[in-house]
Amino acid sequence: MIMNLYLGIDIGSVSTDAALLDSQKKLRAYSIVKSGFDHQIAVKEVIGDICRKAGITPEQIRRTVATGYGRRNVSGAYKTVTEITCHAMGTHFLSPDVRTVIDIGGQDSKVIRINEYGYAETFYMNDKCAAGTGRFLEVMAQAMGIGIEVLGLAALTAKKAEPISSTCTVFAESEVISKIAEGKPREAIIAGIHQAIGERLRGMVSAVGMRPPLALTGGVAKNQCMQSVLKNLLQTDIFIPEEPQIVGALGAAIFAADSVS
Repeated sequence: MIMNLYLGIDIGSVSTDAALLDSQKKLRAYSIVKSGFDHQIAVKEVIGDICRKAGITPEQIRRTVATGYGRRNVSGAYKTVTEITCHAMGTHFLSPDVRTVIDIGGQDSKVIRINEYGYAETFYMNDKCAAGTGRFLEVMAQAMGIGIEVLGLAALTAKKAEPISSTCTVFAESEVISKIAEGKPREAIIAGIHQAIGERLRGMVSAVGMRPPLALTGGVAKNQCMQSVLKNLLQTDIFIPEEPQIVGALGAAIFAADSVS
């Protein structure tokens, strides 16, 4: 028996993510690779990796749908769908009750309000400024001389957060360097960085009009301090997928499976 398989590929600024569903919409495999300079190379790499994990060949994939800002670089895709639509549908697939999604990517962040069918009703996207994105955290980690993978854990050890007044990456970096020179505790500064991002995201949520339940997706969703800050600022529980980085790719795979032959 030949099983139909459906692939979703999400090409972002930092990573290219893929999710593979079978005809029952069961997740068979997923993959996350760096996008790099050449998106076509990243696409080949992510397809190769997901096929190895699923034990299939690329020819066994019936249909592919692409999303993300680099979605037009997926040759042979059945169609392309916007990342807003795919993140909404991917989140709905994982948790049908969710009505508001905060997605924090490498170079942009977005808040999406979705309906009971998993489609976006309205959204707010920050793609012109690094504030509130993974890139902001990356720059701050470099300024602090700490690995980004442990940034959130370090912040959780702070007794209090040292306020960071600027949300501009350049000015915030200068502010952080000044606080280091003043001898402020490193953990307190890092906690303040997370608080500043949380405040920025809360403003975006207010602009959209939050409707609970709430979900947090994207690579930064793995950051435990960011989870805690947003939960406190928004005064609500937050659903976090087991692998929050593949939600857009998962949504694309759902559209691939649902497309009429």
